[in-house]
Amino acid sequence: MAFFNKFGSLVRHSISQNGQVPMASMLNSIRCMSSSKLFIGGLAWSTDDQSLKDAFSGFGEVTEARVITDRDTGRSRGFGFVSYESTESASEALSAMDGQELGGRNIRVGYATDKRQPQPYNNNYGRNPDY
Repeated sequence: MAFFNKFGSLVRHSISQNGQVPMASMLNSIRCMSSSKLFIGGLAWSTDDQSLKDAFSGFGEVTEARVITDRDTGRSRGFGFVSYESTESASEALSAMDGQELGGRNIRVGYATDKRQPQPYNNNYGRNPDY
């Protein structure tokens, strides 16, 4: 039910902005809303994987909790991800935890999106395709 409420809100917002609903934007939003993976931003430097999991485990079965660290220093980069077994648990956690304090800092919680772009197949091996 929460999914349909969010979907309806998205459609109403898009229509009020420009009179139409762009299909790509709508499909991406649906994919994000049906996700069971959350992005957690604004984490305290002291937050580790286990404390992140503990903070979010009250909303359902956490399958993974990971704080992203700098590969050179090993220090937290201030954000992480929490994955749930169900989309309902993720939605509940997002609603309850966004803006809440964790480790002395107010955190931001949103649906995780894949920022990586797929690379096109290139059989030229770096050569100029005009040759």
